[in-house]
Order: sequence, then C-alpha cells, then structure tokens
Amino acid sequence: MDWSSEQYLKFRNERTQPAVDLANRINLASPGKILDVGCGPGNSTHVLACRFPDAYIIGIDNSGDMISAAKKNHPDLDFRMCDAASELSQLDNDFDIVFSNACIQWIPDHRNLLRNLMGLLKDNGVLAVQVPMNYNEPIHVIVRELASSDRWKDYFAEIRTFYTLSPGEYFDVLSELSEEFDVWETVYYHVMKSHYDILEWYRGTGLRPYLSVLPDSKKTEFESEIMEKLIQRYPRQKNGCIIFKFPRFFFTACPKR
Repeated sequence: MDWSSEQYLKFRNERTQPAVDLANRINLASPGKILDVGCGPGNSTHVLACRFPDAYIIGIDNSGDMISAAKKNHPDLDFRMCDAASELSQLDNDFDIVFSNACIQWIPDHRNLLRNLMGLLKDNGVLAVQVPMNYNEPIHVIVRELASSDRWKDYFAEIRTFYTLSPGEYFDVLSELSEEFDVWETVYYHVMKSHYDILEWYRGTGLRPYLSVLPDSKKTEFESEIMEKLIQRYPRQKNGCIIFKFPRFFFTACPKR
C-alpha cells in the first residue's frame, strides 16, 4: 500500500495544525539538527523549518509518493526514504529534536519504537510526538463494522490494526524512558461542509488499507455503504455544516540522563 500526497493534502490546514501545536510546545532555544519521522508530503517538516529556521532538518517517510511531493513542495529541505519501523538504526543519534506528527499509529510495538526514537537524541534532546486517538470515533467504527460484515469480510485478509497505546500506557512507557515529559490531548472540531468531505478525508488515510485491496468494481459500492452510515452518525448543524471531531494525543519527552 502506497500513499497519495495529493489526496492527503486536500485537508492540508486541518492535518497541519496539530504539527504547529506540537512544535510550539518544544522548549529548545536553538536546536541544530531535527528529524521529522513520517514527514509525509513535507507539511510538518515545513512547520519545523518555520519554528526553528536555523536548524538542519531531515524528513523521512517510507512512501515514495510522499517523499517526491515533499521534495517538490519544499526543495530547500532534506527528505529521505526511510522506514521508521525497521530502519531507524541507519540514522545518526545526534538529533536535538525527533518529531513525529500522525505517523506512529501505523507502526507496531510502540514500547520499542519510542525507545528507538529516544535513542536518536542527544542527551538534552526532545522527543515530540502526536498520535491520533480517534479509533473509537464513528468513522472508524463504521469502517470496521462494514469490513468485518458478511458482505465484505472475504475481501480483507484482516481488519486494520491500530498500534496506538492508551494514554496511560504511553505514560508508563515514558516514565521508563524519561524523567521529564509532558502528555496532553486535544480534540479538534473540524467543520465539514458535507458528509462527502469526511469520506474524502479518510480516502487519504484510514480507508487506504481497504481501498488498496478491493477490486475497482467494488470500491464505489464499499464507499457508498460508508456514506449511508456517515449520514446517520454525523448530524448536520443548524447552518448545514457537520462537526467532525478528531481527538489527538501529544507528548514531549527528554531522555534520561
């Protein structure tokens, strides 16, 4: 499964705001070297470049489409193919900041992953991560229920796995790795003009594991059934808009000295 930078960036502002919020919580005066893990099309890397204009920043991603878009959109920054699930050991361990915005939910074994990310930092460095906490939101419930139904289950070898830990589990892992860390959650209320916009959002992320394996002849049918349930689960406001709630979990942490 590869990603589509074009589809992802249809909601550039909404997807980028958490990166802005996370970057603004990093209290380092003049970091020299920053790693952006899961940089996607470079929108989060650009946020870091604006926040820390004197830093050397490397963005990594395992999607060729995303890296190509990042290089095109931000030719002044350094982007490289690298799979954070298996290739972090190929990177230097001298970063002042290791940053990741909405990436690690796709990577298994967060206990080891966070340890590996922390290992890329200098002694006084900062690990800064944002991970969606929306797996119990209606859109994900709808897709899981449909994908596991008798009508559709034979098309999918497995239902998408969310590797995200609970906030309490992240707290415990960070307690082992860091003596100085902060955790918080923000719920974003995105305003959508139509239920189709919600579907468009998820075509760029959460629907990709399903759409990538469905025959072309079945994709429209699958999406139509999702749309029917979106209309039921996401009511319109008085002005006709739809509130699309999106909880996100954040943390910053310094390695133990």
